[in-house]
Amino acid sequence: MLVHSRGAKWAVWAVFLLLFVPLFALPLLVVLGASFATHWSSVLPSGPTTANYRAATRGEALQALTTSLLTAVGASLLALTVGTWAALAAAALKKRYRRVMDALFVLPVAVPSVVVGLSILVAFSKPPMLLNGTRWIVILAHTVLVTAFAHQSVSAAITRLDPAYEQAAASLGARPSYVLWRVRLPLLLPSLTAAAGLCFALSMGELSATMMLYPPDWTPLPVLIYGATDRGALFTGSAVAVVLMAATLIVLFAVSRVRTRASYR
Repeated sequence: MLVHSRGAKWAVWAVFLLLFVPLFALPLLVVLGASFATHWSSVLPSGPTTANYRAATRGEALQALTTSLLTAVGASLLALTVGTWAALAAAALKKRYRRVMDALFVLPVAVPSVVVGLSILVAFSKPPMLLNGTRWIVILAHTVLVTAFAHQSVSAAITRLDPAYEQAAASLGARPSYVLWRVRLPLLLPSLTAAAGLCFALSMGELSATMMLYPPDWTPLPVLIYGATDRGALFTGSAVAVVLMAATLIVLFAVSRVRTRASYR
């Protein structure tokens, strides 16, 4: 909605701040403040300290951060591969078949993630696909949960592609595989990097399905945060949460730089 008058613009900004600050910014600022605190004073954390971050950046917390990063990277790459392949395949199908494929990929995010975790636990707890108790079942669960976003993102980008580039390459004698690797995928690169960043961020914060599946030697950071707050270690848990947010934002910033460069190629 376009607003042209100065008074209306100020009103829009005021409404935005009234909604954004208490709903989004303030909770994050409270967590940030609690990560530097030792106790609560009235409604605000107090007692400045950096001891919480010493606990959040070493030992079990550092191992959990590494686990989350490896899980998110693995799940993102798998989701991007499967989602892109499915989107490219669906583009050649009739409309009703594309709808069926879209529904299949959206199904895992249309139900609670804890249901997805339970279904994967049941499906992969018996031979010949015995993954229960291994790191791979966690990576698989994250992949299932985020593939829908990769598929939808790439599918939307494919519909916006100008077919003239592919037609020109084909008219010059390029094989379909050459057109795919040298024309279509490069044109999709900005959308691919955006999808990868979204999948990574969602995987880094996944908790419900992970709680049902993770083995003791593969504990992601959200599980550690939940455990710390459940034991009453709220300030340490806040510091670990800030570390999780910072690691996720750093990776997303790097992905956005790659996406920006790909957009200008």
